[in-house]
Order: sequence, then C-alpha cells, then structure tokens
Amino acid sequence: MLVFNLAYKSIMNRKLTSLLTIISISLSVILILSVEKIRKSTRTSFINTISGTDLVIGPRASGIQLLLYSVFHMGDATANITIKTVEDIKKRSEIDWVVPISLGDSHKGFRVIGTTNNYFERIRYRRNMTLKFDKGNSFSNLFEAVIGNDVANSLGYNVGDKIILAHGTGDVIFGKDHSDTPFIISGILEKTGTPSDRAVIVSLEAIEAIHIGWNSGTYDKKIKTVKDYKAMNLKPTNVTALFVGLKSRMTTFSFQRWINRYSQEPITAILPGVVFGELWSLIVNIEKALLIVTSMVVFTALLGMIVSILSSLNERRREMAILRSLGAKPIHIFTLFITESSCIAFLGVFSGATAMYALLFTFKPIIEKFTGLYIEITSPGNNEFIIMLIIILASIISGIIPALRAYSLSLSDGLIVKS
Repeated sequence: MLVFNLAYKSIMNRKLTSLLTIISISLSVILILSVEKIRKSTRTSFINTISGTDLVIGPRASGIQLLLYSVFHMGDATANITIKTVEDIKKRSEIDWVVPISLGDSHKGFRVIGTTNNYFERIRYRRNMTLKFDKGNSFSNLFEAVIGNDVANSLGYNVGDKIILAHGTGDVIFGKDHSDTPFIISGILEKTGTPSDRAVIVSLEAIEAIHIGWNSGTYDKKIKTVKDYKAMNLKPTNVTALFVGLKSRMTTFSFQRWINRYSQEPITAILPGVVFGELWSLIVNIEKALLIVTSMVVFTALLGMIVSILSSLNERRREMAILRSLGAKPIHIFTLFITESSCIAFLGVFSGATAMYALLFTFKPIIEKFTGLYIEITSPGNNEFIIMLIIILASIISGIIPALRAYSLSLSDGLIVKS
C-alpha cells in the first residue's frame, strides 16, 4: 500500500509530464481501438451487403465473378438466363421468392438495374434491413426510375427530373443513347452503404422497351413513340441473374445441386455468405496493414513513456537516495517505478477506451450518413480486451528499463553533490 501511495505522490509531483504521457497512450488506444472497430464493422457491412438472400443464380461462372457483377455491379456477365429457365426455377417447391435483375446499361457511369418492385422488399442489407425511400416511391409507370442516394447527390437529381439511359457501362457513351425514351425519377433511396446507392433501378419491361429497334448493335429509326411502347405487351426474354429466397434453408444445398446440374442451359448457384468470405480473404492484407500502422503508433507512445521516466530519473536520484537511506531496499525502488508505469498505462488505456466510445456515440450518425458505414456500438469484445491488456503489459515491461536503472543506483550516488 505504501508503494502505491508513493507512486501516486510521485505522479502528482510530475503532473505535466505524467499527463502528457497518459494523453499519448490514450490517443494511441483511441486509434488502435477505432481501427479495430472500423475493421470489424467494415467486414460485417461487406458481408451483409446483401442479407436474407439464400442463393444468387447466374450463368455458369466462378462464384466471385457472379457475386461481383450481380451484387456489386462490377464487370459483366458472360451470358444471360432465359426466361424459360427463370420460370422453371420459380416452379420449384423449395422457392419462396425470386427477384430477377437485368444489367448492361448505364447512366453517366452509374449502372442501370432492370428488376421488379419486389427488389425493394426482398433485397436487404445489414441484418435484414429493407431498402427505404428518402424521397418519392417505387416506379409504377413504364418509364419511371428509382435512383440511389449517391446518384442523386453526385448529379444533383431530385424526384421528377428526367434522365437518359445509355448502352454500355462506362462513363463515355459510344453510339446512340436512349434519348427517345427518357425516364422520370419516381424515388430516391436512403443511404445504405451498399451498391444500391450507386444504381439506377427500372422495371424489366422498361429494359425491354428501350432495346426495341436495336438489331445487332444498330439502331432502327422506325422506332415507335413512347405512347406505343406503353401499349405493347412487353415481357423480358432473358435476365442477368436471380436473387432467390427459399422456404427452408434445410433445402439450400439440395436446391443448389439441382441448379448446378440443370440441363437446359449452363447456370450456377452460389451462397452469398460463402463467396463473400472468399472475396474478403483476398483483401485481408489491408487489415494487416492497418494493424501494423496503429501498432507502430502504440509503440511510439510507449517509447515516449520510457523516455519520460528515464529523463526524470536524473532529477529523482536524490529522491531515490533518500528513500534508500530511510530503509527502502533496491527491490522497493524497482517496484515503485513499475507501479508508476502501470498506473500511467492503466489511466491511459482507460481514458482512451472511454474517449473512443464517447466519440463513437457522437459521430456514429454522421459516419453512417456520409459514408454508409454502420458501426455497431457494443461492449468491448475479446479482441479489444486483449489489445488493452497487451498495451498495459507492454507499458509495465517498458517501465522495467528505468526501474532497473534506478535499482542499480547506489545509496551514495544521489547524496553526493556533483560539480
């Protein structure tokens, strides 16, 4: 108890130095715990880009390729799925719901998704959250479109504005666009932090309509008017991919085998969660790089603590000598220094963790609004406790260096007046 009392008085006697050291450790803890929280939240958000979907079905391709173009709208499909195959899949007893999508067009660099109104109900993210509208509502007419939040913010669009779709998926349009069939924005989605933020969503019938008159990539000028389009019985002939929900997850693997063995055309079915894990493993080095950088910051803070204690050691030589003359043994001096470094480390870690959670509570809505990243605020997990424990133990070990130096000083060393 006497050692703790002495350590407390010693720290209070060097308030400014001790406070700066505590702040240094605290900032390091804030940084490394924030990186850990963001890392876990990013991984969770990534894996939950699409939630509640049991299978994604597309033309025969690798699982990662199918996931990239169907969910992230990156790249293009090698082929399409015929509508007959879609109907065969819908007839299966295992099926609860099916949401088809059609890709291939764009608007000023943003991908166009042709689908049905079920898309807004069935396609979910982040633990089964549905897509919600910030403004307006879903498309109800042939040439209406719903746009993602990023599309609206980037291009300054609002409900009621007209947009023109184009062939291809690049920023530069080669050939003719679909200016004869303009779309009116019927709704704008809320920010989700998913690829839906950067999508222009229209009906499958609209995708069919805007491609009438195109033959082998050339445009037939004898195209009908918008009024004539609406009078036609437009139905899709093929789609790019299907999002599928099953009545029971017990049937997932048997239904997946049926899809992969389907004889009418080459198609494949993937489990999104499994492929998300495979895709994340390809970018896991980014996590390691972040941890290395933050670990260096923590190391710098601990080094600062060693320098601080060592630099004060010369000033405290007389203090150590007086304690020795009063009967303190070298082990007591050693314990005093270790206790000081432990107290400083504990205060730094505790204040850093408290400040980190305070910052999360304060800035979580802002981060979610502007980045779409959802950071779940939970009590510290095993990783966080291990990180904090490592920092405290590292601080104690760091305190051994000046403690050994103080231990080795002789009684007369601090009492001799040196010229």
